[in-house]
Amino acid sequence: MRRIINSTFVTIDGVIKDPQHWPSLRASDDGDAQLEVLLGCDGVLLGRDTYHSFASVWQGRSCDPYTDKINSVAKYVVSTTMDKADWDNTSVIGGDVVAEIARLKDGPGGDIVQYGFGRLSHTLMEHGLLDELRLWVHPFFFGRAGGDGLLFREGTRTMFDVVGTKTYASGVVLLSYRLKTPATGF
Repeated sequence: MRRIINSTFVTIDGVIKDPQHWPSLRASDDGDAQLEVLLGCDGVLLGRDTYHSFASVWQGRSCDPYTDKINSVAKYVVSTTMDKADWDNTSVIGGDVVAEIARLKDGPGGDIVQYGFGRLSHTLMEHGLLDELRLWVHPFFFGRAGGDGLLFREGTRTMFDVVGTKTYASGVVLLSYRLKTPATGF
């Protein structure tokens, strides 16, 4: 069975929105690890907002292994408002999202990386479809965000086991968690 691995950038104060606007870290030494996550998967799962954000950056570019892989890999965007997606190798999942993603997990292939942490992530947790959570904690308070811009919001109560930690010279700390079973909460 394929695993779904969420990979999300977050600041110490819980901001997840628009990391492209965050302060630049002098020593950006976690790029190889981010590439390793993507190379270890043969699918990318995105919510609509993350899809539009990623497509605007990566679509049509080619210059490095990460860009080449994200453009060539199968992508799945969850949306009730999109009929089609214009980024190569992208399928739209609408309708019964839980059943479609469960079918995707049960199908052939490798793991699926999910970027961003919004309604889709909470739906995955609620239905036991999220297998691993990787939080890339950036060493600063951003000080601006609210509602959907924060990791911390009301949602599904879910327990995880720590499966790894790594600190990079930039100060970014990668925290890796695996969903506890059963995924029924506390």
